[in-house]
Amino acid sequence: MMKITKIVATLLLTSTLVSATTLITVNGTQITQQDVDTALMNATQGRFNQVPAEKQAQFRKQVLEQLIAKELVFADAKKTGVLNRKDFKDEFVKVQNRVKKELAIQVWQKQELDKVKVSNKDLKKYYDTNKEEFNEKETVHARHILVKEEAEANAIAKQLKSLKGAALKAKFIELAKTKSTGPSGPKGGDLGYFAQGQMVPEFNDKVFTMKVGTLSEPVKTQFGYHIIFLEDKKAKKTLAFTEVKSFIEQRLKMEKFKVVMQEKMAELKNKATIK
Repeated sequence: MMKITKIVATLLLTSTLVSATTLITVNGTQITQQDVDTALMNATQGRFNQVPAEKQAQFRKQVLEQLIAKELVFADAKKTGVLNRKDFKDEFVKVQNRVKKELAIQVWQKQELDKVKVSNKDLKKYYDTNKEEFNEKETVHARHILVKEEAEANAIAKQLKSLKGAALKAKFIELAKTKSTGPSGPKGGDLGYFAQGQMVPEFNDKVFTMKVGTLSEPVKTQFGYHIIFLEDKKAKKTLAFTEVKSFIEQRLKMEKFKVVMQEKMAELKNKATIK
């Protein structure tokens, strides 16, 4: 049953990738954004969103290059007569039969899944009894400049100390790009939004006590000395029912679907001749 669920989940995920934007054309054959997205999902088993943000662009580029390579090889295979060879034709028939069976199974699964309904009452009941599941921690959006020596950190902090508002942010970004040794340096020290506990303790304890738009004194961690600029702060909150309704529906629907599939498989086995 686990395999069935995975097939359906992959089918649903793939069906949401609707972009047909052409990225490149190889000998007249278009490679679209959907082609790349589908390949990415297959390569990561539907977990591309879990790939670190800084690696996603490189991963996309690699996948696109692989798709280009496939088109080039396929074109040469046709040119050199591979498609007319007996061994190719024999294998192609086998592949067709396998694909036909797998596709029929996927469409059947989607058909059965579409029959499963979850009432709004059940959705609301799940939300009310599991609200802690939808709690969002306090998050902050920060930038930092990381250097090895305390003296350099103090010198940078001195340059920024007299500035405020937009001028402070602009100068901070400039210095982060030229001085910071951290991987976020080229992005102006931008660390994006993060919640309590995601950074090393010294950094975490400091940044969550800061006010938006302010600068920290140098903070020492195992990585060096950080000057922190707090760009934004979001208070902890519980997501509203309307924000998570579709997520709850998908979860409950899949849970009901597992039960339905177990019953359906038992029924099919009873009717089948299995020796």
